[in-house]
Amino acid sequence: MAKARADVVQPAMRYVGIDWAYRRAAWCALSAGGEILDEGLVGADEDGLARLVLGLGADVRACVEMMSGAVWVRDQLAAAGWQVQVAHARKVRDIAPLACKTDRVDARVLAELCRRDLVPELWIASLDDRALRERLKRRMHLVRLRTSAKNRIFGLLTQWGLRLSLKRLREHDAIELLEARGVPAAWRDSIAEALAVIDLLDARIAPIDRELRPFAQADARATLLATIPGIGPLLSLTIASEIGDVTRFGSPPKLVGYAGLAPRIKQSGDRSRTGALSKAGSRTLRWAAIEAAQQAWRWTNPWHGLYVDVAKRHGRNPAKSAVARKVLIAAWHVLARNEPFKPSRPRGGNTPVSASSSMFLAA
Repeated sequence: MAKARADVVQPAMRYVGIDWAYRRAAWCALSAGGEILDEGLVGADEDGLARLVLGLGADVRACVEMMSGAVWVRDQLAAAGWQVQVAHARKVRDIAPLACKTDRVDARVLAELCRRDLVPELWIASLDDRALRERLKRRMHLVRLRTSAKNRIFGLLTQWGLRLSLKRLREHDAIELLEARGVPAAWRDSIAEALAVIDLLDARIAPIDRELRPFAQADARATLLATIPGIGPLLSLTIASEIGDVTRFGSPPKLVGYAGLAPRIKQSGDRSRTGALSKAGSRTLRWAAIEAAQQAWRWTNPWHGLYVDVAKRHGRNPAKSAVARKVLIAAWHVLARNEPFKPSRPRGGNTPVSASSSMFLAA
């Protein structure tokens, strides 16, 4: 009986690359030696994945490039017994730049990287962390819509030379005031509509705020991050959820790069020139850091001097980006050392320098 089991030929490992798209997915299966065993197209849905698993079996190592739905694809295939890695899309292009880029070629490249164990694997947060991120992004989306409505109101007012606060426009006689100041009916109706949208969004944002505050109070990382100037409870929760495990980033510049706040650098020989922000990484983390930098205009902010200096030379937006980098560097030190934020000592003082001091916070 034992001999019969020894004679059974175990199925060979297959290495599969999947290029997932909105309607269909291209796939390629390689042998251990690199030969193409099969390739084709399946529907980009649950039925398509089921057909792929039935056709290739369970002894498979697969790689899918990061895009919307990649985590779901990984979970579905892992439940079927596959070993699945999610690849960092930009790093895949760095490893294997292609002159001809098609879905079939992409699938072959992913399969080859999987076979050679060269997949630049992406860190994936747990389901609970992803659920928290979705709650925060839902709030962020509504807040952006509210800000857009406010900006529209102020834009409409400037067309008639007016500057009125939102508080004044919410008073019962605001529309009559606009009529008295010469604003035509069409513009008054637009302002009234935008005010109604703001009221609606306020009513939708308030319960989300109440839902998220207990999460911020219970999260030790968020509590530490809230000690950084410009970061409130919900913003600290957003930054904490986007960073995840801070040990993923070996140094503060790596966290800044992950947020896409590092400037592009072009070098040729002895010449080096910095350009615009890379914006390659977590869009939400970049937004949160810039939101925290909005308070840098206050003289009490520890980075007020930096903000003023950069704003004079380059403008307010580059100044906010510079402060945002400081915020993330401080966040790295706060989380890595598990200590609250302490501003750097004044020049000439004798106070010990903290972990988030000017020595560590160089722009």
